[in-house]
Amino acid sequence: MAFSMSSSPAGVHSSLSSSFDQPRAAQFGVFQALDRPHIPSSAVHFSPRRSAVKPLNAEAKRNDSMVPSAATSFAPEVVEKVEVEDYEKLAEGLQNASPLEIMDKALEKFGNDIAIAFSGAEDVALIEYAHLTGRPFRVFSLDTGRLNPETYKFFDEVEKNYGIRIEYMFPDSSEVEALVRSKGLFSFYEDGHQECCRVRKVRPLRRALKGLRAWITGQRKDQSPGTRSEIPVVQVDPVFEGLDGGIGSLVKWNPVANVKGNDIWNFLRAMNVPVNSLHAQGYISIGCEPCTRPVLPGQHEREGRWWWEDAKAKECGLHKGNIKEENLNSNGNGTVSSSGTAAIPDLFTTQNIVNLSRPGIENLLKLENRKEPWLVVLYAPWCQFCQAMEGSYIELAEKLAGSGVKVAKFNADGDEKAFAQQELQLGSFPTIIFFPKHSSRPIKYPSENRDVASLLAFVNALQ
Repeated sequence: MAFSMSSSPAGVHSSLSSSFDQPRAAQFGVFQALDRPHIPSSAVHFSPRRSAVKPLNAEAKRNDSMVPSAATSFAPEVVEKVEVEDYEKLAEGLQNASPLEIMDKALEKFGNDIAIAFSGAEDVALIEYAHLTGRPFRVFSLDTGRLNPETYKFFDEVEKNYGIRIEYMFPDSSEVEALVRSKGLFSFYEDGHQECCRVRKVRPLRRALKGLRAWITGQRKDQSPGTRSEIPVVQVDPVFEGLDGGIGSLVKWNPVANVKGNDIWNFLRAMNVPVNSLHAQGYISIGCEPCTRPVLPGQHEREGRWWWEDAKAKECGLHKGNIKEENLNSNGNGTVSSSGTAAIPDLFTTQNIVNLSRPGIENLLKLENRKEPWLVVLYAPWCQFCQAMEGSYIELAEKLAGSGVKVAKFNADGDEKAFAQQELQLGSFPTIIFFPKHSSRPIKYPSENRDVASLLAFVNALQ
């Protein structure tokens, strides 16, 4: 089948609510592909439903064999017979495929029943890949009402660059009003971001996906600890429902799942793709303005999101299907469990860093007059924010070797976490504390700038 790209106003829909929320009735005189698979509940499924929404940035080429709509207005609708697709097998087959190949396969399979989820960050790469396939594609975004001005300007740049119209989904105004009236504008700083994200993002997304059979996301395995490390390039969506409703009715494509963040940026630069101006200000992962900030040296990219919460809570709910119960031992430190789960490598393993046990750090707490000061990092091996600062902390330990300052680490995860929160001022991983020579209480490093120079200045100011 052949398509041609078009940016004419006739092919534009203003929002997802107009294209996703309307009943999908048969439409005659508009090209409809009959070979688009979807996920049925049994081996063979007969469905009378067909898409009445054209791709926003493309029009079908004229097909002289198509009967004019006036002559077919009373013709019976064609019934599709669709075979079940084994998406686990498909994911295995595409494991080593390029993002362009994966994108092409997704658009080929689902045509107008698939759309790209665009957040206004580096996932503009998805739009570029879709553009390169030469196939028509749709793009939608969630406008929470609290995005940065730079993000809104970026949306406009993307639309003009690709000749498309982004389909926007908005939160229900009555739900937003009820939340703000009862809890204020910034309640998420006190009781977590999940409720606000549920109103402003998750529910609008749920409405959008109910009009699709598949969606495309910019998730990568290296983005977030504990939530995205095992995402496949394609999967049956474990959380949301698609057009036909029920479990298995929506397919989720992650074309850049196996791509590193640096490689995404190399691609964007090579293709001269427009990017959000916030990236030049230190923002990497970009969300709502109150919940997003630039990352500092030594920080993982996802640490700029919901920075006041635990590392493993850094999902807004759009991809909560990634989160699973961890198979850890009783210490929660990622060593091999009885079921044979592979160990998570420990961090900060160098002769210049002392590995403190629980009794060891309790002794440090008890001493009022120490022979030498101690710098201790409270960490968890699974935490990518801890992993991101490993190099700078090891380098710091090398610089302090022989200076009289002891550099140490304490695994504060699992059974030790409550103790660390109560006695060691642990807020989130990693937390760095300093034990001076003549003080009964440790001093917490107040900054999240974890480069060597900043940490060294902190130590020199207190020893």
